[in-house]
Amino acid sequence: MAALKVLSVAVASGRAGYVYLQGTQLLDWGIAIKAVKTSNELVGFVQDLINQLQPDVVVTEKCGQGCRKGTRARNLIRAIAELASHNAVLDVSILRPRSFQSKYEEAEHLTRTHVELAGYLPRQKRRLFDFEPRGMIIFEALALAEAVTSGPPEHLSRATG
Repeated sequence: MAALKVLSVAVASGRAGYVYLQGTQLLDWGIAIKAVKTSNELVGFVQDLINQLQPDVVVTEKCGQGCRKGTRARNLIRAIAELASHNAVLDVSILRPRSFQSKYEEAEHLTRTHVELAGYLPRQKRRLFDFEPRGMIIFEALALAEAVTSGPPEHLSRATG
């Protein structure tokens, strides 16, 4: 049986990040800034990723009760989830896993298994008044993907109905 191909997309203020996994192997990742200006641009960007990478599953954050995203980011996430539902892929929306005290601890943990992302790891934790480093969105997308691939099978079974 072939390994599951997962495309995970995370959206934050002014940027989107994606990771593409086949099984547990990270094959592609990136950050989009210009594509996040409008939902149409982001949907076009993600559709290009789906066409090019041909994933089995597209993962987005579930914008429910515990979601900390703003209105604009929630609308962009919904647009991606809707796009995925119109393609021949499994659309999975899950709550953002929060297994660590901070995003930075989570990013450090994720770089232990995916060393190729070490360049996106911030050199120091941000201070309260600093902007979040741009590369943190990749770790958010990776956390969503890993929650589906190595998490409980309910995530996939709920999506299949």
